[in-house]
Amino acid sequence: MRIFLLISALAWAGYGLYCLIDPTMLAELAGVTSTTPTGTIELRAMYGGVQTALGLFAAAALFRPAWQRSAVLALAFVTGGLFAARLIGALLAGDFSSYTIGGLGFELVYTAIAIALLRKSAATA
Repeated sequence: MRIFLLISALAWAGYGLYCLIDPTMLAELAGVTSTTPTGTIELRAMYGGVQTALGLFAAAALFRPAWQRSAVLALAFVTGGLFAARLIGALLAGDFSSYTIGGLGFELVYTAIAIALLRKSAATA
């Protein structure tokens, strides 16, 4: 569980901070742009703030064992929610770009790992 949380802390906080600092990189990476300052603020909040916070929660859980299951549960819900929404969105749009397929693959595997870790820790508790 600790290795998963360490990888999560680095990945989520790292990507989140990158998005917070330079939300324009999302245009090339995912085709996501803003047309107003409010849109840029929203990108910074959702891609930067939420993801950084999730990464920091995972990092904090590394030092607070009582938080570890909660952090993994949060990661499972977030990635599971991203997977479900991305799949629905792709089906509705009829578009499965390489970015979308990559996101779906990452989110599915990540959610499965989180659920497996939660089940394993529940069985040993």
